[in-house]
Amino acid sequence: MKVGLYFGSFNPIHIGHLIIANHLAEHSDLDQIWFVVTPHNPFKKKNTLLDNYQRLEMVYQATKDYIKLKPSDIEFGLPQPNYTINTLAHLQEKYPKNTFSLIMGEDNLKSFHKWKNYELILENNDIYVYPRISEGKVETQFDNHERIHHIDAPIIQLSSTFIRKNIKAGKNVKPMLPEYVWKYLDEMNFYR
Repeated sequence: MKVGLYFGSFNPIHIGHLIIANHLAEHSDLDQIWFVVTPHNPFKKKNTLLDNYQRLEMVYQATKDYIKLKPSDIEFGLPQPNYTINTLAHLQEKYPKNTFSLIMGEDNLKSFHKWKNYELILENNDIYVYPRISEGKVETQFDNHERIHHIDAPIIQLSSTFIRKNIKAGKNVKPMLPEYVWKYLDEMNFYR
């Protein structure tokens, strides 16, 4: 089985995440998309994150009606901070019959050369890149790389940061979130 790994804090998961993941599930050779909930991204401040299991619950709620989309807590038991290379090694050991690919926005591809062991990741894994509106050029070393596939997915201008700020300001963000996620956030009073 060919699995696309969509890493993120998902703080919270929103319809933009689902649109991208579903597009890849339906318009690429990936059989499933796993939302890998990251406990601590080395590039983000941890104090802005909801509890790992609360974010996993939201991903579960958001994906439960989609056969090809799955939540993953694979990084919860790995050493912190998490590095993608370690997660990939762990997954390959745990699921030897699967092949794993990364899913990332164009903005992440620009800094991909700064990732730990990025050459090894590229040697062993495909990367599916979805478009983002951003400035600057992607590193030229990745322009025509055989392992990097640019996907013509919809461009989504929506961020979890924007959603959190709007919830805090008392704005209605319901249309930006999967229904189950909205209900969960509302019941739990998150981000207020």
